[in-house]
Amino acid sequence: LFGNANVVTVAAHNTSSDYSIYGIPCLFFPFVSNFCTFFLPGDGVARESSPFINSAEMDRGNMYEGKNMALFEEEMDSNPMVSSLLNKLANYTNLTQGVVEHEADEDSKRKEVKVPRMGTFIGVYLPCLQNILGVILFLRLTWIVGTAGVLESFIIVFMCCACTMLTAISMSAIATNGVVPAGGSYYMISRSLGPEFGGAVGLCFYLGTTFAGAMYILGTIEILLTYISPSAAIFKAEEVGEETEAMLNNMRVYGTCIIILMAIVVFVGVKYVNKLALVFLACVILSIIAIYAGVIKTAFDPPDFPICLLGNRTLSKRSFDVCAKFTESNNETKTTTLWRLFCDSSLLNATCDDYFSLNNVTEIQGIPGIMSGVLADNLWSAYSEKGSIVEKKDQPSVAGSEDTKMGGLPYVFTDIMTYFTMLVGIYFPSVTGIMAGSNRSGDLKDAQKSIPTGTILAISTTSFIYLSCIVLFGACIEGVILRDKFGEAVDGNLVVGTLAWPSPWVIVIGSFFSTCGAGLQSLTGAPRLLQAIARDGIVPFLQVFGHGKANGEPTWALLLTAGICEIGILIASLDSVAPILSMFFLMCYMFVNLACAVQTLLRTPNWRPRFKYYHWTLSFLGMSLCLALMFICSWYYALIAMLIAGCIYKYIEYRGAEKEWGDGIRGLSLNAARYALLRVEDGPPHTKNWRPQLLVLLNLDSEQLVKHPRLLSFTSQLKAGKGLTIVGSVLQGIYLDKCTEAQKAEENVKALMGVEKTKGFCQIVVSPHFRDGISYLIQSAGLGGMKHNTVLMAWPQSWKQTENRFSWKNFVDTVRETTAAQQALLVAKNIDLFPTNQERFTEGNIDVWWIVHDGGMLMLLPFLLRQHKVWRKCKMRIFTVAQMDDNSIQMKKDLQMFLYHLRLNAEVEVVEMFENDISAFTYEKTLMMEQRSQMLKQMQLSKNEREREAQLIHDRNTASHSAPAIKASVAAAVPEKVQMTWTKEKFVAEKHKNKDSNVSGFKDIFNMKPNQSNVRRMHTAVKLNGVVLNKSQHAQLVLLNMPGPPKNRKGDENYMEFLEVLTEGLDRVLLVRGSGREVITIYS
Repeated sequence: LFGNANVVTVAAHNTSSDYSIYGIPCLFFPFVSNFCTFFLPGDGVARESSPFINSAEMDRGNMYEGKNMALFEEEMDSNPMVSSLLNKLANYTNLTQGVVEHEADEDSKRKEVKVPRMGTFIGVYLPCLQNILGVILFLRLTWIVGTAGVLESFIIVFMCCACTMLTAISMSAIATNGVVPAGGSYYMISRSLGPEFGGAVGLCFYLGTTFAGAMYILGTIEILLTYISPSAAIFKAEEVGEETEAMLNNMRVYGTCIIILMAIVVFVGVKYVNKLALVFLACVILSIIAIYAGVIKTAFDPPDFPICLLGNRTLSKRSFDVCAKFTESNNETKTTTLWRLFCDSSLLNATCDDYFSLNNVTEIQGIPGIMSGVLADNLWSAYSEKGSIVEKKDQPSVAGSEDTKMGGLPYVFTDIMTYFTMLVGIYFPSVTGIMAGSNRSGDLKDAQKSIPTGTILAISTTSFIYLSCIVLFGACIEGVILRDKFGEAVDGNLVVGTLAWPSPWVIVIGSFFSTCGAGLQSLTGAPRLLQAIARDGIVPFLQVFGHGKANGEPTWALLLTAGICEIGILIASLDSVAPILSMFFLMCYMFVNLACAVQTLLRTPNWRPRFKYYHWTLSFLGMSLCLALMFICSWYYALIAMLIAGCIYKYIEYRGAEKEWGDGIRGLSLNAARYALLRVEDGPPHTKNWRPQLLVLLNLDSEQLVKHPRLLSFTSQLKAGKGLTIVGSVLQGIYLDKCTEAQKAEENVKALMGVEKTKGFCQIVVSPHFRDGISYLIQSAGLGGMKHNTVLMAWPQSWKQTENRFSWKNFVDTVRETTAAQQALLVAKNIDLFPTNQERFTEGNIDVWWIVHDGGMLMLLPFLLRQHKVWRKCKMRIFTVAQMDDNSIQMKKDLQMFLYHLRLNAEVEVVEMFENDISAFTYEKTLMMEQRSQMLKQMQLSKNEREREAQLIHDRNTASHSAPAIKASVAAAVPEKVQMTWTKEKFVAEKHKNKDSNVSGFKDIFNMKPNQSNVRRMHTAVKLNGVVLNKSQHAQLVLLNMPGPPKNRKGDENYMEFLEVLTEGLDRVLLVRGSGREVITIYS
């Protein structure tokens, strides 16, 4: 207003508290009122307190903070200023993996870790590359190419790479939708799909990572014992054919030792593992460069790796050195070691193996080179049975006799049966590792940019390496060597190594270190993932694994991981472990795709990824591909993995902590609920689909606790979790004053609903009048087609006490309103005698008194109750009343036929009620009732009015000074209460009233004759009560038609009396009033 704040001057008057600026009161300048507050003389206390500063010794600069937002000062405690919020976000530091999510960690003092923030190349690209390229590439890819052929191998690799690429696109979308704290894939899935899915998939991912560790360790031992130092084997094959078993036992022993060693390294410190990571990465990259260099060299100078063939069968060079039957030296023919392996002696006339005698021994080049055209031979698959000999397809051979024993002969045998789907399972682990970048999101400079770029680049690079390697292996290496899994035909060399330049040892040493490193990283990453899940508190039995060393290292989780890893080691076969971890990874990737698809289709407002190159169809395709690959790999493993995930899901749903993470599944539920509500027509359902959708009206006491908990027990027995249940209650007052009480009441009701296993919704209404609140509930509870059609309430036991807020007036009006709203009404009398959910009736009856037909509610309710364990053993009996001119025998037959068509089992009895004279008892009871109601009417005044009236009567009596007048006025005190207000004229009129009229007014109550209609009604109630008591006094539950209230409102209190008489002497009664529509049908 004045341009610069400095020009504002304050004119203060010592004599007045009206401070002003330029003589204008500060009142007119609310936006500069801060100056008035702080610069004016006075008591020195600031009139406004800043929402951010609580210190009394504020320096002058701080005094202004937040002051120019005085309008919002009431909200500052709950809603911070935007500036302070932005300041907090700017100082956001990522927590180490596994620490409680950042929202809950605001209060704890976080030390800013001085880590160099990494870019895309170092932080995402290289870790992904290192994790993806690994043991399968070096140990199994050549064998897969040889067995499946170049074309089918290409299909296998392409499918797996497409699966990971689509997953990476989905992952990029999720990872760029807000800050992803370290915790990687688990965090992304759990926050997108909710705690149940998050926990299930997180544990699957954990198991996958753990088994991956086992696979890498087995790979390490395989390289060590097969290619580096075969003599280090502890178990040796004593007999022919025991080689495989001996190798597996060696794996188990060495594996256990290595896992203990690795666990100790990880326990001592992760920093050593991280320091070695670069060394391991260098090994991988050097090995791959060596392969490509070797391929280029084969074009002009193929390496010399001769293979020895007998006919078309490949021979293992481990047993002999010269590839010939005999050699000639000094004109003398000598048999070779090979001859002695096939014949019974070294003599030329020895008896030899039939096939050996018939076929020649030839030697061919194992690596003919890229220009040789061997690719054409390797295009097609060569699957084989377990124990069959590796043969060269186009080599001539003469078949020998069939009965020759193959064992002990130096052939190259296949160790397992091979087929396409099995190879997919073995190969898939080589494309896993795409999460490596997102798992390190905490260390990235700009995670939202680096994760998509780095991951997709890494997948593109590795896909190119794999696909090119398949073609190059097929083009350079002879098929029999490709199918020779352990390189027996090439002197026990690693097959990939034979291709590499400058030496096979580059690959052997490189792959040894890379698999070692990958195993260490799995043992480092998996415990942290488990710790993250444990600390989230969604799986109660994992809580112990959230603890660790003082520096946060997950000690217990590491022990469990090492234990699970040991299971993989005991399996001992790399080919058996690979499909297991394929399952867990595929399931994890499937849910990443699902999370992205769900979020995209729901269009949740918070779904705003920075990565724009995604689409729900891609996510859906990725999800379908993952599912297909799971069943392609191994259908039984897939089912087991799904069963494990399903069990974890249900466990978290049943026992886990309630977490609200704004996840997609919750959004999906809301969308599905909205869709279903729109589909459910607003009109009434078909009779076949009708079930009581309850609105339960509860009474609360002054502590907001439920007065009759058994009403909820009865609700759960009647509903058994099916259909709609709305539990409603009314608080009297103004909502602004009572909102906290309403919340407390809602919490109490929900807690009780949980205890009583009542599945439904709670609705608390605050209304100035109790009566109106119930009306609001009856009118507005529910939504669309999901509205209640039945109201359940307890009988007001204390209706005769006028002070009771739920007096007979409210009750009768509620009955009228349910009728007007075409809703059924159930009134439970003596509700506190009803059974709890834990009780079981071993015998007894549920008696139905069917007096008037109101849609079949009376038939349906016992059937529904008997579905519950409490009432299951009770029998159903139906009584109906025959009048004078009814044929009771025919009635019974008709009723039995009706029940037969309704498919209900019940005993039927027709009770005859003959007209007889109205008894003196009935007459007396009616008279007492009418007298009482007259008295009640006259006592309807509020407490204040009664006190005021008593004062006026007292004044009148003291004024008259006559004894008879005093007597009369005392007698008249009760009837006078009909007068609601007292004016001066009325007072004068009263003063001059005749004493006789006073006395006669009082006598009228005792001289009145009962209304004939009331007498008739009372007669029915008394008679019917007698009949019911006679037949059903010992029944576990009595269901009765509830007569409607009178049309004339003057008789409301009489109506209550009729109902009281009707149900007198019965323990548990359910009064039923139908909605006027059929609720049960005989048709299918």
